[in-house]
Amino acid sequence: MELEGNVWMTIDGQKLGGPDRVALLAAVASAGSITAAAKAVGMSYKGAWDAIEAMNNLAGEPLVERVAGGKGGGGTRLTARGAQLVQNFRKVDAAHREFVAHLSRQSHALADDFLLIQRMKMNTSARNQFTGTVVALTRGAVNDEVVLEIVGGQRIVATITRDSSDGLGLAVGVEAFALIKASSVIVATELGGARLSARNRLTGKVSRVQPGAVNTEVSIELPGGGTVAAIVTRDSGEALALAVGAEASAIFKASSVIIGTPA
Repeated sequence: MELEGNVWMTIDGQKLGGPDRVALLAAVASAGSITAAAKAVGMSYKGAWDAIEAMNNLAGEPLVERVAGGKGGGGTRLTARGAQLVQNFRKVDAAHREFVAHLSRQSHALADDFLLIQRMKMNTSARNQFTGTVVALTRGAVNDEVVLEIVGGQRIVATITRDSSDGLGLAVGVEAFALIKASSVIVATELGGARLSARNRLTGKVSRVQPGAVNTEVSIELPGGGTVAAIVTRDSGEALALAVGAEASAIFKASSVIIGTPA
């Protein structure tokens, strides 16, 4: 699996331009004419002018202007703002390509995890993202067990493939983050002395309950900071008598935890 992506600039939701339009601006700067610039980037003359007029309008000031004395009695050049835009876009695009390349280098070991993250709602993955430090790493023939200490001193245990562990460069002391799908979290209110096969149990106070037609979304605020989001059936939420302020535990398997490392 390889990752790819492009950067686009927008103003009030309208696209100002991406790599193609910035390439057109750069060609105008080097060629000094719309005709030559359009040919250099593979656009029609009309398409080039349409793009430039759209960019001028959205930018609120000219990025390209006509000048007297060029070939055929006149030419075209970038304004100072247009030249600055090209320069700044190239810097952003270079940083973006470096970021995508970094992710792509890890994709051989994280392909399944990235596909899973892609299927997850972004707001759900963000709520269930915990940053911390690796405090234990147990090697196995196929899988490794990773223990991550998060805010408040609580710990999350994850089981990942050894290839993934090596690809992420995991070791004791390394900064990492854990992602847990809300649908993988079991909510419990009264466990007593029950023993569980699930390795992870984070206990806190219910901070939000959002009932739906079929499912209920529950947020549990953890001591020391952080919140766990869970999706349970509406019937389960009512049976557990979930209410703001009630003590509850979020329980999830080590195999349900995705581990990542910052760039």
